[in-house]
Amino acid sequence: MGRIADRFAQLRGRGERALIPFLTAGDPNLPTTEALVLAMAEAGADLIEVGVPFSDPSAEGPTIQRSSERALRSGTTLRGVLKLIQNLRPKVEQPLVLMGYANVFLAMGERNFAAAAKEVGVDGVITVDLPPEEGQLFFDSLIESGIDPILLASPTTPESRMEMLVERARGFLYYVSLTGVTGARKEMAAGLEEAVSKIREISGIPVCVGFGISTPEQVAEVGRFADGAVVWSALVDLIEAAETPGPAVISVSEFVAKLKGALR
Repeated sequence: MGRIADRFAQLRGRGERALIPFLTAGDPNLPTTEALVLAMAEAGADLIEVGVPFSDPSAEGPTIQRSSERALRSGTTLRGVLKLIQNLRPKVEQPLVLMGYANVFLAMGERNFAAAAKEVGVDGVITVDLPPEEGQLFFDSLIESGIDPILLASPTTPESRMEMLVERARGFLYYVSLTGVTGARKEMAAGLEEAVSKIREISGIPVCVGFGISTPEQVAEVGRFADGAVVWSALVDLIEAAETPGPAVISVSEFVAKLKGALR
């Protein structure tokens, strides 16, 4: 088993659910991102999702779009993000997952990217805009390199397609809780528990819920029926609001600790 499977097995043994925080690499710069990831790990994150900035992040709301813009202005590239993972790997035991868009990864070449990601210690990859039917070489290259291709499902995914997704996904299935783009929401979408229950009927793969989850109360609610909760925009909002890296690291660390506390 890889680090992701090991982590979910450990959590199941303790009766816990996974907290998966997200940040955009290079927002506001890569040294700050390294400090933020270390703070998240120390505060109780179970897996950490590192976003690779892209100029046209079509699935993202304003918060994540702005974070990508800031990261790109600071000169962040995919190779820079891979170097970041290489620096973090000896210091962080938690699985590290890259999230990005197909153009960024495929520009390096499917096999070249998979080899580079393996070398630095990437554990999983989420490619928001590449369905498995169109990315077989990419996903196969990841699997051959021991990296989990994490696939996404949503409320509009038909049952026949869901069966294909849970068969091909590795690590965990990322369930997008709502239709639309990322962003903090005051209320969670209706029908989440039922949707996750239906997935569990056809597969034993861990199911983690993201998009619109932004408070400890929402995280606790997701933890009742899913294997984990992914928190994006609420954390990026804290980074954006901080005037300097030091306060950003403190705010993120304190918030991640509160989120994880809600899952224990």
